[in-house]
Amino acid sequence: MVIPVYRPKPGQDEARLTLTKDHVPRLRRLGLATDRPALACRAADGSIVEMFEWHPGAAAAAHDHPEVLAMWARYEQACDDATLGSLAEAAALFPHFTPIDL
Repeated sequence: MVIPVYRPKPGQDEARLTLTKDHVPRLRRLGLATDRPALACRAADGSIVEMFEWHPGAAAAAHDHPEVLAMWARYEQACDDATLGSLAEAAALFPHFTPIDL
């Protein structure tokens, strides 16, 4: 399981949301992500938190896949990577997030 966190750049919230809804289905279509249910939610600061499962070895393979690299380039235009620890929610014993329908 992996938990990426993306902080939308100013004016890019809708673009980031569109990417979120396409992200795991695209990885699945490419044979990189498993069928385990994925989750996405929004933190109080607008960051988007995802949780999904890679197939074994797929995370490394993704770095050489042209379609994934193109998708990641769109991510770079719409958001910055962040860490779970950078979210205010990370300090809470039971952090709460707003769900995003995928």
